[in-house]
Amino acid sequence: MNHVDYIISGAGAAGLMLAYRMANDPFFDHRSILIIDPIHRNEEDRTWCFWESDVGEWEEIVSKSWDSIYVAHSSSHKKIPIAPYRYKMIQSKDFYDKVWTLLKSKSNIQFLQEEIKELIPRKEKVEVHTQKSKYEASKVFNSIPNFIDYQTQEKYPVLQQHFVGWFIETDESSFDETTATFMDFSIPQEGNTRFMYVLPFSKNEALFEYTLFSKDLLSFDHYEKGIKAYLDHKGITNYKINRKEQGAIPMTAYPFASHNSSHLLHIGTNGGWTKASTGYTFRNCSKKTKALIDVLKTGNDLKNFNKKSKFEFYDMLFLDVLASKNEQGGELFTRLFNKTDIRVLLKFLDEDTNFKEDLSIMSAVPPLTFSKALLKRLVT
Repeated sequence: MNHVDYIISGAGAAGLMLAYRMANDPFFDHRSILIIDPIHRNEEDRTWCFWESDVGEWEEIVSKSWDSIYVAHSSSHKKIPIAPYRYKMIQSKDFYDKVWTLLKSKSNIQFLQEEIKELIPRKEKVEVHTQKSKYEASKVFNSIPNFIDYQTQEKYPVLQQHFVGWFIETDESSFDETTATFMDFSIPQEGNTRFMYVLPFSKNEALFEYTLFSKDLLSFDHYEKGIKAYLDHKGITNYKINRKEQGAIPMTAYPFASHNSSHLLHIGTNGGWTKASTGYTFRNCSKKTKALIDVLKTGNDLKNFNKKSKFEFYDMLFLDVLASKNEQGGELFTRLFNKTDIRVLLKFLDEDTNFKEDLSIMSAVPPLTFSKALLKRLVT
């Protein structure tokens, strides 16, 4: 049995971000840290976006930002300036390069490229069994999803934010590079919540993602046909596809934190750090890992790291409605963007509003629909 102080299970955004913060803090210089993942990610495999009102800690790797967003429905469309916020994008390779450059310079941090087979919480430690070895650590941080936990329960609906994206390049100027298309619900909904998400990097380069908030995934060609139809509708026919990406992010109010113990903390999407009602994860990981460093330095019990908040309840009600009336999602989101102050809405989605501001958001959604969802939760 090999002993280390900390094990980070999974080297995705959450795990690497936590390791990066440990590497930057002298408190951890004399503590052994082991990162375990079967994949060493160092290529362009995804994009992360978030909004921010100032210059943030990841600013040097922000590859593009936008001052305005565009939201459309079959009956309306709106370009919305979001100042003082900016919508920012980070490419995964830039993130990986930044983090791994620091981690490789720290002799107390090691990376093991193996698959984890089992995590076993003990009274004062956690055992981690890989394909070839066994380890024990005082604290383990696990970002590898356990799909069985939330997919086999029935108390909380489980939707997916699933998408396929094309990075395309045109020969001529085709895009307004100052505006990100946040949600364009004008496409056929086919009984679901479907929208196009478009990030223009320049006048002739952009990412087009065909995205759904729904329970079931589609065949790959279904997404691609949706992207092509949208491009045709926009009159964009002369282009080349430089890269494709695909993803599926769980959207659920399932209490992931209930699986934490004194020495084992689930992090990232596996820890409930993904915003349940939108699928955004990067900014939450940034905030949570920063708070986790403070907890580790005071030696607090990991079981109490995640605190219940009113926003979990709001997300639960919204997902209850979205699951039962999935075909109405486009209308619900459009109402929020059309009837609320965008600054308050973004602040609300960042889980940073007061109750008065919460009420302004609630007033924008259909009261009867959400009252029924609330009543159903109260009696079950």
